[in-house]
Amino acid sequence: MRQPPRQPPRHLLRRRHLLAAAPAALAASAAPAAAAPARPARPGRRVTTGFDALRADGYASLAGQRVGVISNPTGVDRDLDHVVDVMVADGRVDLVAVLGPEHGFRGTSQAGEGEDFFIDAKTGLPVYNAYNDAATMEELFAELALDTVVFDIQDVGARFYTYIWTMYLALEAAARLGLRFVVLDRPNPLSGAEATGPVLHPEHASFVGLKPIAQRHGMTIGELAGLFNAVFVPEATGGRAAELRVERLGGWRRSYRYADTGLPWVPPSPNMPTPATADLYVGTCLFEASALSEGRGTTLPFQLLGAPGIDHRWSEALNDRGVPGVRFREAYFNPTFAKWAGETCGGVEVQVTDPEAHDPIAVALTLLTEQWRLFPEHRWRSQDGGTAYWLDKLSGNRAVRLAIEDGADADELPALWEDDLAAFRRLRRDHLIYR
Repeated sequence: MRQPPRQPPRHLLRRRHLLAAAPAALAASAAPAAAAPARPARPGRRVTTGFDALRADGYASLAGQRVGVISNPTGVDRDLDHVVDVMVADGRVDLVAVLGPEHGFRGTSQAGEGEDFFIDAKTGLPVYNAYNDAATMEELFAELALDTVVFDIQDVGARFYTYIWTMYLALEAAARLGLRFVVLDRPNPLSGAEATGPVLHPEHASFVGLKPIAQRHGMTIGELAGLFNAVFVPEATGGRAAELRVERLGGWRRSYRYADTGLPWVPPSPNMPTPATADLYVGTCLFEASALSEGRGTTLPFQLLGAPGIDHRWSEALNDRGVPGVRFREAYFNPTFAKWAGETCGGVEVQVTDPEAHDPIAVALTLLTEQWRLFPEHRWRSQDGGTAYWLDKLSGNRAVRLAIEDGADADELPALWEDDLAAFRRLRRDHLIYR
């Protein structure tokens, strides 16, 4: 049987990763491990994940396959054991390699970075960087002689969260190579009740949005895989789709927010510490396109927003708007990294008072329009120092930025994407698994 390469092709090898295993660790990992005894279930659990379904079926859908897994620290079971570790210990899956997305498999990298190649100290498996490179992913799948690719990552429900685009590129590579693709489904922490917000226009495609879906897509990762594989992958591959299987959730309802699932929360990325962060991120991530800090480098990312020179007038104007489900606290903070690191920023802390009543995209647009009205000196970030504005990429629609600059009220903005959103909702409806 062909063995997996112990290091990537020469042009992919850049530096030894800090997690590279010592020889003793590799020797220990080579010994067969006995399956750990089952631990008692935690009370109050309502939802089972795709991995629970896969394991309960004895890994039948992976039998006889050379398997590669795309995952990160969120790929855990109910006892917080990583699914890769569990499968290696079990011995019934021929797991030959792991691929990590943005932030890496073990989660050691910050925003916009993956992990370089390393040998995982715990399992002895080779780990490759699968972040933002379709050609490399296809090359790796072929080099590893994979039969099946497994994807298990917790999404947060926002179009610009890059894990869904890693999944899309992996699906495209699997389709080109004729591989099977298995998604271990996980809940959408924002619920799957509806899609909202602007839909990406193709001219703004980037790795924070490759295809025309809504800013808040309202789908599980498995449902998104079905949509991608049926609609977008064939467009890129001359009509070919991957052989897709979704291991389904048990007990999940579309109305559930993450707190309703009974599942443990593992931060999907360094600046996503809690489900409450994810709840605001789908809107306030738009401030990554602004000169204001979006709270990176603080304990409240995407909840603290501000910059030097901003004061109490912003929170007062926001609270006067009476935005449903939130209040805005005048706040001052000093980020330890990212924008305005080491400088005192004035701004707001967004407090969600009613999770069911607030619309995080409407909250973010109110924040942006009021900031632009009161503090217009804090403008947009540009990718090239000119007119390649990040807001166009994050919102997916150039008209949003132009309307804010022209003084539009936040309540006027949804009309800009009303038709696009209606079309996406119709498309989405055909690919929902959970009714």
